[in-house]
Amino acid sequence: MPSAVRESVSRTAMKANPRRARRQETVVLFAVANQMFAIAADAVQEIRSTDSLGASAIEIEQLEIGKVRHTVQRGGRAYFVVNAGMHFGLPVTRPTLVLILRQRRVAVLIDRIERMAEISDVHPLPLAFSGDERRWYCGLAHVDDLVIPVVQPDGFLTDDEFRTLDLAANGSASRPPIEGAASA
Repeated sequence: MPSAVRESVSRTAMKANPRRARRQETVVLFAVANQMFAIAADAVQEIRSTDSLGASAIEIEQLEIGKVRHTVQRGGRAYFVVNAGMHFGLPVTRPTLVLILRQRRVAVLIDRIERMAEISDVHPLPLAFSGDERRWYCGLAHVDDLVIPVVQPDGFLTDDEFRTLDLAANGSASRPPIEGAASA
């Protein structure tokens, strides 16, 4: 078969095959106040118990951003600790774990890890998601029989919030770490 015909046949076969290979993505399924969320596994550097970070947590004095009350030092880098319940407007809980995000200065307090999962599609957010939700989530995923919001790792703190927190943290840098767990 001539090469031009072979290329035409293979292009036609690719168009006719609606089941093209989908790219699988590994996500961490986590819960806050019994609400399930997903975040890309490669966005998470480590998962720690809040108890293990208590000695390195430093309280920062600022009232503007209520979801952040502490910084934590990991590997010579300061991370702002975001309470995910407050961030998402959920009922107050006592978080037991913290997700330390990769390539971001954010650590996120959560209630529990459900499991890791593979997803093949992240569907765009419906128009019912408006305002901050469009910054918080990159889409929705179907896992088992659930539709779960997929968290945008950059959505926990805005640039303006980082600037405000940096100013507050610089004023808190001279204070010693607080005792106990890092529960914001």
